[in-house]
Amino acid sequence: MATETGPDLHDLLTSLRVWAPGATELRPFDPATAPDTPLALFTAWFAEAVAAGEPEPHVMSLATRDDAGLPDVRVLMLHGADTDGWSFATHATSRKGHQLDHCAYAALSFYWPRLGRQIRLRGPVLPATPDESRTDLHARSTGALAAALTGHQSEVLPSLDELTHASEAAWDLAHREPRTPVPSWTLYRVLPDEAEFFQGDALRRHVRLRYAREERGWSRELLWP
Repeated sequence: MATETGPDLHDLLTSLRVWAPGATELRPFDPATAPDTPLALFTAWFAEAVAAGEPEPHVMSLATRDDAGLPDVRVLMLHGADTDGWSFATHATSRKGHQLDHCAYAALSFYWPRLGRQIRLRGPVLPATPDESRTDLHARSTGALAAALTGHQSEVLPSLDELTHASEAAWDLAHREPRTPVPSWTLYRVLPDEAEFFQGDALRRHVRLRYAREERGWSRELLWP
């Protein structure tokens, strides 16, 4: 039933289904064959998500907490994953930058609906060196540099016109001087203490494999769905 303000939200929700045939391929996952480290399994699953045509497999959710201990979450892009951790970048002066400075611990979440898979990681966060952060920024697109040069992330915006003027100036500078530094731009790395891999199942017998970091490597255990 539609309401005065538009379609009925409850009706829309009840009309939706997940993992529709033809749109999702729920592949079997035998955790006994999983590699010894979460990085190896993440790399394999990421490659499969790309091959399956997942539109933005590198997009993830980042959860932090503020000074009062309240949770915060947003969507951003993965910049890399290796033995140093899963990396992303932002202004150190942004809301998430301030939150990470206060509590250097975060959680990441990936969801790939075409395969019915999700991955969750959490652990301490360390900023990269200024040189590494600068290299990361300048390896990206002109648009990424222009966005970084626009600055003021998370600050109150007086008007869209002001954003337009600042962005136009930033784009012009990015084109003219593609090596322009942005001191506040910081590459961060999450080094997970824990990583969970979820494979959906048509009969709701979802497989959940959790890795936990230990002194001599990683332990593995299954979780009830």
